Amino acid sequence: MAFEPPRRLVKALGEAAPSGDDWLEKLPEAAQQAVALRELTVERVQVPGGRSSLVVLVRLPDDTPAVLKLAPGRARPESERAALAHWDGLGAVRLLESAGAEGVLLLERLHPDVSVRSLAEAKSMLEAAGALRRLWVEPPAGPVFETVAERTGRQAEAMRASADAEAAPLVDAALAVRDELLAAPPEARLLHGTFRQSKVLAGERSPWLAVGPDPVVGECAFDLARLVRDRVEDLIASPSGSAITRRRVKRLAESLDLDQERVRGWTLFRAVESGVRARRVGRSQDAELLLEFASWL
Repeated sequence: MAFEPPRRLVKALGEAAPSGDDWLEKLPEAAQQAVALRELTVERVQVPGGRSSLVVLVRLPDDTPAVLKLAPGRARPESERAALAHWDGLGAVRLLESAGAEGVLLLERLHPDVSVRSLAEAKSMLEAAGALRRLWVEPPAGPVFETVAERTGRQAEAMRASADAEAAPLVDAALAVRDELLAAPPEARLLHGTFRQSKVLAGERSPWLAVGPDPVVGECAFDLARLVRDRVEDLIASPSGSAITRRRVKRLAESLDLDQERVRGWTLFRAVESGVRARRVGRSQDAELLLEFASWL
């Protein structure tokens, strides 16, 4: 079959690397090779799919359902592989092969169209938080993964370089809170890195399992930032959005035994970083939503 990348993926990769590379051009051939090497039967390409990888629903030679995932190097697929191997199915999708071609992952099949986001708000937050807690384990020895300090350091430099006058006060606040949080961080754990409700899918061996990590090592509060702002469009549209956001911070922090101010601080930093980045690549509507959300914190 033809492995045509979904439009969402093409657009997102264009934003991430505007100068372009040849990964998308080589993707159909790479997918064909990965399928042939493993003797897989292809069902379909997952659409709309993600923003950083091609996801193909396949079956193994013994007819077991699985997922073939192909991602460019800038999406750090080998870091994802290492994290999934370390979790070994505890709270996360299971890796079906420990090694493979760079950027090619063979994964357990979950229910790709059923995430915790399909649940009512209160229930979805509870289930997502429970799934996330299981991932927070001691990281492997050595510099296997990027640290929160390293990742946010790169992001801070980009924020300083590209923030306009309108966003400058929020950027200053975000950078200041980052410095405070990194001055005396709690114990480091292996984190999902990009956790939100859509990253938790229904499974067979466990009700909910996390997928698509961009793993990082650091304090657990960092991992809650994206979850706090989940369904941000609904929050902005609500007349009580700021109050709901503050309650989310409080409830998530309490349910996971974390410091509320540290959750608030990382949520602020990550919302501003995402907002500035969205504006930089021309997603002005997303930028406005994110920066307004950040102003509530």
